[in-house]
Amino acid sequence: LCCECGQFHLLLDNHLYNFQDEVDDELICHICLQPLLQPMDTPCGHTYYFKWLENFMQEYNFCPVDRKKLSFQQCHKSSLLVRNLLDKLIVFCPFKAECQQTMQRCELEAHLQNRCPGFKKYKSELQRKKNPISKGKEDPPTKLETNTPKDPEVPSGGSSLVAESSAAAVVSLGTAEPGLVNPAFEETEEGESLIQKGNYRTSLVAETTTIEIHREDPEEELGMRIVGGKDTPLGNIVVQEVLRDSVIAADGRIAPGDHILEVNGVNISSVTHCQAVSFLRHPGPVLHLMVLQEKGFSNKTAQQDSTSATNREVIHVTLIKRDRSEPLGIKLIRKTDEAGIFILDLLEGGLAAKNGKLSRNDRVLSINGQDLRQGTPEAAAQIIQTTESRVNFVVLRQPGVQLSDLVEDGSASNNSSSSSSNGGSPVHHRRRLDQNHYRRKSTYQKGYINHEKTVAIKKEPKESLGITIGGGRDNKNKLPIYVTSVQPIGCLFRDGRIKRGDVLLSINGIDLTHLNYYEAVSALKSNAASHSVVLKALEILSLNSTEPSLDIKEQGFSWSPLWITWLGLPSYLHFCQDIVLSKGNLESWGFSIVGGFEESKGNQPFFIKTIVPGTPAFRDRKLKCGDEIVAVNGVPAIGMSNSELIPMLKEQKNKVTLTVVSWPGSLV
Repeated sequence: LCCECGQFHLLLDNHLYNFQDEVDDELICHICLQPLLQPMDTPCGHTYYFKWLENFMQEYNFCPVDRKKLSFQQCHKSSLLVRNLLDKLIVFCPFKAECQQTMQRCELEAHLQNRCPGFKKYKSELQRKKNPISKGKEDPPTKLETNTPKDPEVPSGGSSLVAESSAAAVVSLGTAEPGLVNPAFEETEEGESLIQKGNYRTSLVAETTTIEIHREDPEEELGMRIVGGKDTPLGNIVVQEVLRDSVIAADGRIAPGDHILEVNGVNISSVTHCQAVSFLRHPGPVLHLMVLQEKGFSNKTAQQDSTSATNREVIHVTLIKRDRSEPLGIKLIRKTDEAGIFILDLLEGGLAAKNGKLSRNDRVLSINGQDLRQGTPEAAAQIIQTTESRVNFVVLRQPGVQLSDLVEDGSASNNSSSSSSNGGSPVHHRRRLDQNHYRRKSTYQKGYINHEKTVAIKKEPKESLGITIGGGRDNKNKLPIYVTSVQPIGCLFRDGRIKRGDVLLSINGIDLTHLNYYEAVSALKSNAASHSVVLKALEILSLNSTEPSLDIKEQGFSWSPLWITWLGLPSYLHFCQDIVLSKGNLESWGFSIVGGFEESKGNQPFFIKTIVPGTPAFRDRKLKCGDEIVAVNGVPAIGMSNSELIPMLKEQKNKVTLTVVSWPGSLV
């Protein structure tokens, strides 16, 4: 229960108020469709709730209403007059049974804390229930009972696993995983598993390591998206994305593509997706993760790699810029014989030199959680320049390394003498993807079923629907419109048939499935003004009643559907996009796939399981772990077996077009 508004909502969601009168549309935030809190004005004259505008501006660079170019730094706090008007809106006390008072919105928190008999009664009952069993409930889960055979032990503490490139299941931890074929390994005409000329056999190096994550707020999101689970063809739990400015990004050691093997000593390499999400969302100040990390292809022996690793030290450094344009005073450069980025020089008087923790010769592993182990100086400079204040470096330091083999043409500076107004780094514009819908038959809905429903309700013209929505075809994942919350102030809450997570198909006959977010908001608002509303929606139901209830553990988490529920959508709601990869004659494509037709399991989708650092798929940055491959060069993949799709991929010598569906991983 929120102590500010006295109602139940997720920690990061809006406060909920029972307003005495209909709130004027001018005082509504057009992002969340709720009365404004902490209002912020844009230069183009629109006003939004501070938190939702900040979240929106992390993904887009335009005003949500008129789509004029906008940055968050141009926005400012609304005038005192507007804030006073909002604070003076009259609300009911939420504890109607014990307290019938009304007051100004700004007075509600003080009323609850000091005068409300209902809130006082709630707190005393909660304390009485909590005390007898609080000790037993605070302990985190330590064991997970399963009937699956015990997995092979995985060494921890940074030991290396080196697999010959002919071994397909390099990420399966030594277990033979049926159907796992890895087109990352491309054979030459002589049948050797090589990716370049030379006398060494190419090996794919992976490493297990234990990472300790510290959180000041035990309930704070880790800030990463995950895919996979034993109930999907992926099997393992794989990191799909690390969110900027998150706990994981600040730590800098976990990157997209890493496989999570253990959480606080519990083996999650063979649990369902929902179980893994539950373990990773468990609150606590310290989290111990064992992860398997791909290090890329190597021509060196394991012995040489382990020798070179001696005396190396991983160092975390945070530099704080006063504004986005302030340079750090660092020159970054490449080496001829080793992948990655190295610090060539620190400019005297610069931010990095004054901080004193970075040194010449340091190898940059990541910046703000973006993996740069195979990156370029230009990519690093771009991350630095687009960061508002905190720049988190993770660097590897090895005493005694000389910089004689550095390549000057691959350098980039972040300093005041740079000729470019953007800090000296070229900005690379990405190719815009064709936004086509690839319709096909697909029967993969393992563990979930679709239920289409029609909800017809009678209402007052001024009565709100009372829902918030997410998704839209302008979203980076091109999602359909779905319900993120049903507020207890509208007609849909009273009706009870529309639920959080429902995909909205139409309202009063208007198709919502192809609209972007703002088109959908406009359609919902205009049709909500009528006396009757007919909504068509798709509900995704889980068939497994034994899965943990994640709603209970979501306090502090911004709600969005789990990755696995998106897999249950019918194909007409999928948004497919083409990704074109190019490579040299002796390179591999650099990704592994799982899935496909098997007699025992029928048709399963093909999923991207691994993306190998330093390869074309890795450098392109568009393909993600958990993406579903729908077609290769326009040929549908549905119904194919692994042994049919792999040769098709290998036949493409220098260029391949992958048609994929990309669903956002579950947020933990």
